[in-house]
Order: sequence, then structure tokens, then C-alpha cells
Amino acid sequence: MTPNKKILMDLAAILGIVLIAVIGYKLSPLLMPKADVSAVSEAGCDLHKRACAATMTGGGRIELSIAPRPIPMVMPLQVEVKTSGLEAAKVEVDFAGVDMNMGYNRPELAAVGPGLFRAEAMLPVCVTGKMAWQATVIVEAGRQRIAAPFRFNSVPD
Repeated sequence: MTPNKKILMDLAAILGIVLIAVIGYKLSPLLMPKADVSAVSEAGCDLHKRACAATMTGGGRIELSIAPRPIPMVMPLQVEVKTSGLEAAKVEVDFAGVDMNMGYNRPELAAVGPGLFRAEAMLPVCVTGKMAWQATVIVEAGRQRIAAPFRFNSVPD
């Protein structure tokens, strides 16, 4: 291989790496969207026992319910979100491991009535046993993206 071809191959490899980095940077908001407003969830609520709600400072409420209870791993879950005080156009629930990356798990919920959204989801099992999860309800309402985080453990307390 001539020195000119080697230089061209090296430049092509560097350009490819830079291109992949730029694409990853540009697409990262799709995987990790930024919230315009964060809702505060009620303290001490246990999703294994009942639905939990979060309120927004300017008004509005988001309630998350997961069934069956207690929440099982590797079984179909019925996820339900109720909204009040806001016009929700799109609702998703992002399930993420708090201490461990468990992959992308963000079902979009279907509207089944005014302020009522449902979907089926499934949580993977963790080899460590007890694991902390965060279910973040992401609501698109008007030009705002609202995030309401709810935490629970894979094994009820």
C-alpha cells in the first residue's frame, strides 16, 4: 500500500468516527428527551400497593398505576396514566434501572378516554435480585414536555 493510500484510509476512518459521534449527539434527545416541566410525585407512595400521583406547580396532575400488584418482573404489565388539568397529546412511560442500565423500555400509551391512557409493558429481571426502578411518565401537552418520576423496587419493601 502506498503512503498516500494509507493516509487516505486513516482520514476516512477518522471521518467515519467523527460522523458517528455527531449522529449520536444529534439523536440523543430522542432517547433522553429533556423535560420542560417536572412534576413532583407524592412522598412515600408505593406503586406495588396503589396508584401514585404527581402534581405540577402551575396546576395539573399525573397519576400512574401498574397492575398486577405487587409488580412482577418478566410478566405483562397493564400501565395506566390519568391526567387532569392538562391537555395530553402523547403519553409515554420510560422504565429505567436506577443503578443499572437495563436498556430502552419506553412504551407509548394509547388514549382510551379523556385524560386516560393505557399500554402493556414488561420489566426485565435483574440478576442481582432486588433492583431500584424509575418509571418516568413523559407527557406532551401543547408545546410542553412534562416529566413525572416514580420510583419503586423490583421486590416490594
